[in-house]
Amino acid sequence: MNALPKVDMLEATRLIREGRLDAAMAVLRGPRPSAPSSSGPSKFEAGARAGAAKLMRQSTLDMVPPSAGGAWTSPQSDELQFGVPSGVRQRQIPEKSSGFLDLARQLGSPRVLHGLVRAPIPLPDGAQFEERAYANDAGSRTYKLYVPSGYDNRAVPLVVMLHGCTQSPDDFALGTRMNELAEEQTFLVAYPAQSRSANVSKCWNWFNEGHQQRNQGEPSLIAGITREIISNFAVQSGRVFVAGLSAGGAAAAIMGASYPDLFAAVGVHSGLACGAAMNTPSAFAAMRQGGATDRLTGRGTKNTVPTIVFHGDRDMTVNAVNGDQVIAQSKAAADLRTTVSRGEAPDGSGYTRCVHTDESGRTILEQWVLHGAGHAWSGGSSAGSYTDPRGPNASREMVRFFLQSQGA
Repeated sequence: MNALPKVDMLEATRLIREGRLDAAMAVLRGPRPSAPSSSGPSKFEAGARAGAAKLMRQSTLDMVPPSAGGAWTSPQSDELQFGVPSGVRQRQIPEKSSGFLDLARQLGSPRVLHGLVRAPIPLPDGAQFEERAYANDAGSRTYKLYVPSGYDNRAVPLVVMLHGCTQSPDDFALGTRMNELAEEQTFLVAYPAQSRSANVSKCWNWFNEGHQQRNQGEPSLIAGITREIISNFAVQSGRVFVAGLSAGGAAAAIMGASYPDLFAAVGVHSGLACGAAMNTPSAFAAMRQGGATDRLTGRGTKNTVPTIVFHGDRDMTVNAVNGDQVIAQSKAAADLRTTVSRGEAPDGSGYTRCVHTDESGRTILEQWVLHGAGHAWSGGSSAGSYTDPRGPNASREMVRFFLQSQGA
């Protein structure tokens, strides 16, 4: 058997993403022998070229809901859901892609099987983006913390960002551009990382009752990470927020319901309400048609936690009715006045925005229904996964909502 070439997978991936297929293939082939064994490309090279080209033109793949055993899974068959608007970009690689992935498997590089390998995120002078770790009786998790260059030990807000399935802190930071906003407006951003040992597809276990309670399971870990940052950095009292996408959005809703004393406001993008599911079968049902009403009742807090929701009305993974249920659950404890408006992002993407205010006119809840959008972070960067670069800009609107909810 011929020895496999030494391949720089990071460089090959970077070149593919830049559309430089020939250069990527040269890296994939590795050093050429002095005398070629054939006059044409090998069968492997042809397969690798086809697989890489497929990756370059690939459409969005929606995340796959929980399967037997309780874990969300990444796409592993040809029966994948495309049908998402052309403006959506996603970098997930199907498990059966030929050539390029075959090489990755042979080289034993698991990172490319669940998302592309990425170069370190460039940082402004004076900024930090470091990995840390936290542990308690429920286990341990790593997290990354972005400290903007403008941080000078004076108290600033903190935003905790919970990634979706198959994602990582770096990927989520790239896709949401939240670090850029933190640099612009000077606040800290934390990205807790779900582990593969807890969920094979790195999904937060929002559908497991053991991870929906205060001081238990994953909520205790996320709260512990948040409190650790508050202890180690200057964080403004009452200006700590949590947001997430998909499974991370569902986890953010759980954090708002379980820790209203810790999180001053919540952002849920393409997620589900707290308690929408209690196990795998009910998770499938909730994603298709929303959580059962009796399951959602009483899962909110006595005092409404300000919440902003984004959801695409063409989301084929998590039905948009779940966004309605997040708002309904949050609104249950309040008597609010609703104002509905419609608009378009600069690129023409339409949306409907519902603002719920209290007697003083203060905005408590805000819901954005994104017309024609699928399961992706609105206004995100195509450098990350599960993003729709078209607007509106969910990250900027969330930060605006968070800061205004507590007084800018």
